[in-house]
Amino acid sequence: MNLTLPYSKKAFNKIEELWQNQTVLVYLLAAMLITLPLKHNIGSMTCIIFLLVCFSKAKKANFSISKVEILPILLYVLMMLSLLWTIDMRTTTAGLQKEILVLLMPIAFCFLPNLNQDLKNRVFKIFSYSMVFFALFCLAKAVFKFINSGDASVFFYHELVTASLNAIYVSGFASFGMFYFLVQKNKTISDQLVLLTLVVFVFLLSSKNIIICDFILVMVYLFFFSGFSRKIKTVIFVAILLIITTFIASIKPIRDRFMIEFQTALVDGSLKEGSEATKNSVYSISLKQAWNQDQFQKNDFFPGAAFRVYQTRIFIEMLQEESIFFTGFGLDAAQTKIQEKVKEHHLHESYGVYNFHNEYVQLFSELGFFGFLILVSMLFISIRNGIRNKDFVHIAFSVTMIVLFLTESFLSRQRGIIFFIVIYCLLNKVNQNKEQNLLQ
Repeated sequence: MNLTLPYSKKAFNKIEELWQNQTVLVYLLAAMLITLPLKHNIGSMTCIIFLLVCFSKAKKANFSISKVEILPILLYVLMMLSLLWTIDMRTTTAGLQKEILVLLMPIAFCFLPNLNQDLKNRVFKIFSYSMVFFALFCLAKAVFKFINSGDASVFFYHELVTASLNAIYVSGFASFGMFYFLVQKNKTISDQLVLLTLVVFVFLLSSKNIIICDFILVMVYLFFFSGFSRKIKTVIFVAILLIITTFIASIKPIRDRFMIEFQTALVDGSLKEGSEATKNSVYSISLKQAWNQDQFQKNDFFPGAAFRVYQTRIFIEMLQEESIFFTGFGLDAAQTKIQEKVKEHHLHESYGVYNFHNEYVQLFSELGFFGFLILVSMLFISIRNGIRNKDFVHIAFSVTMIVLFLTESFLSRQRGIIFFIVIYCLLNKVNQNKEQNLLQ
């Protein structure tokens, strides 16, 4: 027994040393991010380990809290208060368990006041490389599927990463890694290759909003952060525009996803499948129809933009019909109301399983105006801090979240919660410390 004590003490001292130089913290933070594409229980385990380690160090840590942490904590407090008025106690209780990281993660960061740029870069480097390996894995898996089936659709959208993982979420994760590699100075050939891998991966995932958002952000980087001459900027801009246009126009699955949005934006009830003579024909709903039409048919199809317009419309109807402006229906309790609207407007019953697919609307419908206000405040603080510190990765993350929240109820899924709250806390905590150091 006496022989084991010195070794145990040495091991404990080594762990403490690694904690002090932030090596352990880097790996704990990176672990939560690199497990995002994996099964939920693995992601949950990495979060639990991170929280346990942080809270175990709480006695020795200097507690420091700011509005960066206060806002998500207030958001969770509002979620708990919604138990007082929820229309579905069971789903709200389950929702509180799912959203618990919105409370615990900011509190844990309050015990980590000495975060710096080096730590942030090490975490993001590990995560970004993990997304490269995940992209290569998905592409290799798609190749094997294609060899067996001959179906090229395995290289695109949900088929590439599975519907449960969700191509739009993975597009957000991969885009973050892409921007990390983009801002690296003096890129080696390997840096350029991993950047190209993530660019191709994002295109194959075929998320229209992410592709457009990424293009705009790359242009922002090119013209305001790159340091190139005006002539070189112009040449790069034209080259990127031509490559993207050619890529979209020449690859049918990606082209079709863009074209259906353009077609249904202008044409009411365009034929999607079948023919006018058959009873089983499927008709695409336009943006105008989604916003104005009172009754639909079971064979009506809502493309992405039209579906989100319709969901926003029924939310406004709920605001007019129910007294929910300040309270909402309760956390995760709006789904029954969506199902009622599906019946009221005679949509196919399968649309009743979808949430609002808009985080702003989702939160407003569940927690009322104050929940919406807290979320907008978090995004405002995040993008303001990124601009103040001229941190392009921070800006890109904030803009990506603003855009993704318009098309996805991002915080309704565990992956979305972990990705947003961990990077939100890390980026804003580091840049806040950077501002304080400059003022001292």
